[in-house]
Amino acid sequence: MVAAPKQLFSHRPYWAKRFGVAPYLPTSRAEMDELGWDSCDIILVTGDAYIDHPSFGMALVGRLLESHGFRVGILDQPDWRSAEPFRVLGRPNLFWGVTAGNMDSMVNRYTSDRKVRSDDAYSPDGAAGLRPDRSVIVYAQRCREAFADVPLVVGGIEASLRRIAHYDYWSDKVRRSVLVDSHADLLVYGNAERAIVELAHRLAADEPISEIRDLRGTAFMHTAARPIDPGWSEVDSTTVDAPGKVDPPKDPYATEEERAAAPCSTGEQAPATELIQLKPRRVDRAKQVLRLPSFEQVTADPVLYAHASRVLHLEQNPGNARALVQRHGEGAKAADVWINPPPVPLTTAEMDALYELPYSRLPHPKHQPTKLPAYEMIKFSVTILRGCFGGCSFCSITEHEGRIIQSRSEKSILGEIEKIRDQTPGFTGNISDLGGPTANMYRMACKTREIESACRKPSCVFPDICDNLGTDHGPLVTLYKKARALRGVKRIFIASGVRYDLAVRSPEWIRELAQHHTGGYLKIAPEHTEDGPLKHMMKPGIGAYDRFKELFDRYGKEAGKEQYLIPYFIAAHPGTTDEDMLNLALWLKRNGFRPDQVQAFLPSPMASATAMYHSGYNPLRSLKARERVHVVKDMQQRRLHKALLRYHDANNWPMIREALKRMGRADLIGGGKQHLVPPWQPVGTGTQHEGYRGGRPRPGTALTQHTGLPPRAGARSAPKRRPR
Repeated sequence: MVAAPKQLFSHRPYWAKRFGVAPYLPTSRAEMDELGWDSCDIILVTGDAYIDHPSFGMALVGRLLESHGFRVGILDQPDWRSAEPFRVLGRPNLFWGVTAGNMDSMVNRYTSDRKVRSDDAYSPDGAAGLRPDRSVIVYAQRCREAFADVPLVVGGIEASLRRIAHYDYWSDKVRRSVLVDSHADLLVYGNAERAIVELAHRLAADEPISEIRDLRGTAFMHTAARPIDPGWSEVDSTTVDAPGKVDPPKDPYATEEERAAAPCSTGEQAPATELIQLKPRRVDRAKQVLRLPSFEQVTADPVLYAHASRVLHLEQNPGNARALVQRHGEGAKAADVWINPPPVPLTTAEMDALYELPYSRLPHPKHQPTKLPAYEMIKFSVTILRGCFGGCSFCSITEHEGRIIQSRSEKSILGEIEKIRDQTPGFTGNISDLGGPTANMYRMACKTREIESACRKPSCVFPDICDNLGTDHGPLVTLYKKARALRGVKRIFIASGVRYDLAVRSPEWIRELAQHHTGGYLKIAPEHTEDGPLKHMMKPGIGAYDRFKELFDRYGKEAGKEQYLIPYFIAAHPGTTDEDMLNLALWLKRNGFRPDQVQAFLPSPMASATAMYHSGYNPLRSLKARERVHVVKDMQQRRLHKALLRYHDANNWPMIREALKRMGRADLIGGGKQHLVPPWQPVGTGTQHEGYRGGRPRPGTALTQHTGLPPRAGARSAPKRRPR
């Protein structure tokens, strides 16, 4: 079991503590002068507009470092086209801290179709284009240009999910670790509070950053020619989880004799001329480092890419994870990316203290005349937990925040609600959310620390809920009741995602949700209806959704409320066939759902589903099996999958009709309730652009000749209606 770390707030404060608490962390030299600062100890660079609210990473990290006595400045959305804006606050005394912001800069800027988004929720007035692509790399380069000798630390979700060689959807290739491209001295990943505080104090004590190599939750470059430290043992990851036979590229000019004499592929034992007996020895797991296939190997072979992804996901439990190392480059230029085990989760007391720091909960004054969409969404929300043990393959929350739930105390949460009530301008009595990555994992944990520390499962709820997992929703129900009883609080809504397979184990919690915490509509994400896609998503079957809906509807009616579930689905996820999407479309029609907004799978870095998308193999199982996964990469097929989710949109009918005929399901084309799309096409939809506005054709217009059949009498073009 991992030894208890130093308590987050137990360090002796840095001498600059005497300057006190800043109303806002300074973003200009003038603001520093008002505070009486001659310099900043740490300067944080972020791609988001600075909002002094704990839901925004730079505010949380900045206030935490401030509480330890450090003078922290923030450069929010600096102009990256030159180094001059990075000199505004002067030279930082200790280090630069660089992040892309609350979102990955590529996900923030591009859609799943690789189209540029027209807005940015984390920018003033939602303006797009205020941060560069691959922000961490670009900002790091400018920091080096501004003050080359200052230690450089990168972190946040963009760096965290790019800590090893990773598939990049936007360039359609495997890219190196962001450590290599940013030339950072250190990368902090996941919830980095422990690492960043320890790092700041050690740098303040004049310890060189090149010698700080023992912090959990960090990664750094290690010279390949330099042996690892004494006491460490290196293990080839292919011996831990065999990837099966990996065929090396064939030399087209080699003779058959030369090919036969070539070394065996990875995963097969090479012929031995003599048998060597090795004596078993006791190995300290905490001093083991797993060597992943190199950047060059995972780039060349998809099986090894999937294997590296699988091993990384298996080494995410702080209780038993080992260090990882991956070589980048060859020959004299070779270097290793060394990744220390994940950070130890914060205790409840540490979580409380972190979220009770003196945030103003407002945008920086320079942004207050503008509208910040992301802030508008969360300004009346309260974070009650961190982490997620769901392990959904398309999501990287587990690999970023960890699967061990970190919960705040009831007292701390209620105190924050009262602070919102008393201090936040515009509060009308409604709390928009009590949640986190999920709505209903509050205080849930493994039955014992010993089992938790030994477990290597990527999910506690797939393929079924683990018998060792506590699923008691009682503390959450109690919290809800106390929160809505506070003076001045009218309503408390739940906007975080509901894990409905957990919820059905607590009908009492569903009653609370339906009768007191839903405002007419509740968004929920079954993601699909078919077993094939759900298996590759690591999501429960649609039966769990049906049971949840039954209870939700029943309790809503008991309270005399008319309210609806809004299900979300993913198109084109690995493991999804055209037939799967067709069955989902038919399910939507049977249940009266007409989605307005749909999403196609976006392969984000590090997600297991992204490894499926890139490699075509399933990393959820040992790669020795080499299980193939059906992957939708063709853009036309991806559009078809999205179109089937919006089967009611007349613009999608031509594409759907062609697909139905190709699939041998022309029986679904017709004007009856049992049909998916009609045989006729109104002018002004599909490939047409004028002459039809719904209902019957206007005089002087005609129907497009897709089938030659007129519409049935009284037909309407995709009328909108509320889900039921």
